[in-house]
Amino acid sequence: MKIISWNVNGARASFKKGAFQWLVDQKPDIFCLQETKSESHQLPDEVRSPLGYHSYFNSSKTRKGYSGVAIYSKIEPNKVEYGFGVEEMDQEGRLIVAYFDEFVLLNCYFPNGGGGPERLAYKLKFYDHFLDFILKLRKKGMHVLFCGDVNTAHTAIDLARPKENEKNTGFLPEERAWIDKVVEADFLDVWREKNPDVKDVYTYWDMKTFARSRNVGWRIDYFFVDKELMPEITKVKIHSEILGSDHCPLELNIKA
Repeated sequence: MKIISWNVNGARASFKKGAFQWLVDQKPDIFCLQETKSESHQLPDEVRSPLGYHSYFNSSKTRKGYSGVAIYSKIEPNKVEYGFGVEEMDQEGRLIVAYFDEFVLLNCYFPNGGGGPERLAYKLKFYDHFLDFILKLRKKGMHVLFCGDVNTAHTAIDLARPKENEKNTGFLPEERAWIDKVVEADFLDVWREKNPDVKDVYTYWDMKTFARSRNVGWRIDYFFVDKELMPEITKVKIHSEILGSDHCPLELNIKA
């Protein structure tokens, strides 16, 4: 089974740039989008209902053209949920949970923590809710796979300029400590597990400073799986050559 995850920085923009067509051409069994910035009725038919896929959307209830996630799957999930079921955390359309026979897939666009202390506090609270949620799923005997834009680089190897960003959101100690907790709870960062010492591979570049051409980037997009699923992973790839967003797509292949 092939799964692709991508923060497309706008689903409609992605379609116009041909990036959405790249996704469809890859023929993934499942693909997950973050930062769709739209409601489903605003999307072209090709994006709302691509041939051969069941599609699911969660959009922001508080601001138009903001946040949003989508899951497209050739296999119809047994059940789909939108958010945690916690109103405060569910208003920005950041999470879709799809239940399959083999695992539960969570596609999440985590808050970025910028814009002052309140947003950082919201991000950290969201993080805590998310970890509690996946721990409960596992306690029920479910295997957990989650993907998306986590909006934090875990260690110094995961961004080009760690020293300069020590006091910036996305690399703050308290943000990174949450990823430590995720790993300590036996959810594994698949790409880093497979590539423990690889440097200079990123998933996000600031467009305003033309950082991509200089590869001054951040690895803030992830696939995580619970430890028991790790032996089922056959491939993980970061498609840093693919344009169309300030993020690039990630691919995971899993026996299923």
